[in-house]
Amino acid sequence: MRRLGATTLSEANSGVRRPAYDWRRVGVGIAHLGLGAFHRCHQAEYTDDMLEARGGDWGIVGVNLRAPLLADTLGAQDGLYTRRLRDDSGIDECRIIGCIRETVDAQDDSEPAIAALANPRIEVVTLTITEKGYCHIPATGALDDKHPDIVHDLARPDAPRSAPAILVAALERRRRAGAGGLTLLSCDNIPSNGLILSGVVRTLARARSPALAQWIVDHVAFPSSMVDRIVPATTDADIDAMNAILGLSDRACVIGEPFRQWTIEDRFIGIRPPWDLAGAEFVGDVSRYERVKMRVLNGAQTTLCYLGALAGLDYTFEDVRHPVLERFVRTMLEEETAPTLPEARGMEARAYIDLSLRRLRNPNIRHRNHQIATDGSQKIAQRLLNPMRDRLRAGASIERLACATAGFVAYLAAASPTFGARWTPSDPFADALREIADDTAGDLDALARRTLALSAIFGSDLPQAPQVVAAIARHLAGLLSDNPIAYLASL
Repeated sequence: MRRLGATTLSEANSGVRRPAYDWRRVGVGIAHLGLGAFHRCHQAEYTDDMLEARGGDWGIVGVNLRAPLLADTLGAQDGLYTRRLRDDSGIDECRIIGCIRETVDAQDDSEPAIAALANPRIEVVTLTITEKGYCHIPATGALDDKHPDIVHDLARPDAPRSAPAILVAALERRRRAGAGGLTLLSCDNIPSNGLILSGVVRTLARARSPALAQWIVDHVAFPSSMVDRIVPATTDADIDAMNAILGLSDRACVIGEPFRQWTIEDRFIGIRPPWDLAGAEFVGDVSRYERVKMRVLNGAQTTLCYLGALAGLDYTFEDVRHPVLERFVRTMLEEETAPTLPEARGMEARAYIDLSLRRLRNPNIRHRNHQIATDGSQKIAQRLLNPMRDRLRAGASIERLACATAGFVAYLAAASPTFGARWTPSDPFADALREIADDTAGDLDALARRTLALSAIFGSDLPQAPQVVAAIARHLAGLLSDNPIAYLASL
C-alpha cells in the first residue's frame, strides 16, 4: 500500500475529508514541542480549521525531544496524517490534517530544537510535553533542581536536555539575534500551566543570565490554557483500520472522540493566532475552567484507572460501565468534588459531571487504564488532593476522595512482591513506592504514613492530617484485598 504524502494525497478514498486550503503554500508561524497524538488530534485540528477559515502563515513546526522519531512517521508523509473521530452513536469521521509543515527530531541533540524555536518567523510555541516534562515539584510547582536533567542543564546550559532549558536556550538566541519576543503556550493538564512554565523557565534563565531573565520578563508571555479531548494511544489495529478507510498507509494517524474544548488566556506577545475562528475561546482567566475540567473529567479518569486496574479491568469505558465503579465515582464527584468547584460558563457542575461520564462510556475510545495511570504522581494533586484540601478546610467529608487517593497508592504498591508484583507502573515515584511497600511488608498504616511523607506529591499538610492518614490506610486494606469491588460496594 502506498504511503500518504504530498504525491499520493489525491489517491485518498473519497470518504476522507482533505484540507480545504492550499496546505503546501502555508508558511510556519507556530512551533510545537511534543508532537504526540493529543496535539495532532487537538491543537493541530484547531489550527487546520483556522487555516480553512482565514488562511495565513500559521503552519506548525513540530519538534520532538523524546521518542518516537518524527522522520519515520510525519516526516515521511510530508506532515500529512489522518484524524479519525468516533463516538458510541455511529459517528465516524475521518479527515486529513495539513497544517504541520516541518518536523524536527531533537532526541539526541538539542540544537535542531533550539534553532527551530529561535526562528524569527515563529510567533507562538505550544507545548504538550506531559506533566513531568516541566521538571517541577508537583506539590509546589517550583523547579526541581534535583531532577537529573535540570542538574545537567544548570551545569551545561550550552547543551540542554530538558524542555524548559531548551526553551531558555532558544530565548537567549532570539534575544541576541534581535528576533523578537515569543508567546509560550502550555497545553498540558497542569493547573495554572502558564505560571508553572513561566516559573521553571525564569528560574533557569536567572541562573544563566540576569540580562536574559529581564528580557524574558519584557518580551515573553506565558498564557495558561485548558485543553480537552480524549485521545488514547494509537494501536496497530487503529492504524490497520485507518489504512483500510484511507486507501493509503498512514503511520501517524490518531483516534479521538468528537468532543473538544480549548480555553486560552488572552495574553500574547505579538500576533495571536485566530484560533477563535475554529471554536477556541479566549478569556481573561482560565483557572476556573481548568479547575472544573481537572477535578471532574480528569479526576474521574484518574480514579477509574486505578480502581479499574485493581479490579482487573483494562479500559476506561469498562470501568465507567461497571455499576459499582460508576456509582462510586459519580458519588465522589457529586458529593465531594462538586462543592469545591468555581463557576465556569458552560460547565455547571452536575451537567458537566453527566457529560464527562457519558464521554468516558464511549466503547470506541479504548483508553487503557495503565496509560491513564502513567505519571500519576504528577497529576494527583490537582485532580484529587486539592479538592481534598478544600473539603478539609470546610470540615466536610473526604471519604471517597481519600479512597481514590488510596487507589493511586495501591496501584503503585501493587508492583511490590508484597502485593503480588502485578505490573510495572510508569511513574517517577514508582521505585520509591515499591521500596516503601517492600519495607512495610503489609503494614498498611506504615504504608500510608510513609507514602504521605513524600512531600513532592502530598506536600507538608496532608501527612499532618490524622484523618487523611487513617482514611487512606483503611481504604488500602480494602483496595489491596482479594475483592476490591466488594469493598467499594460497601462504602
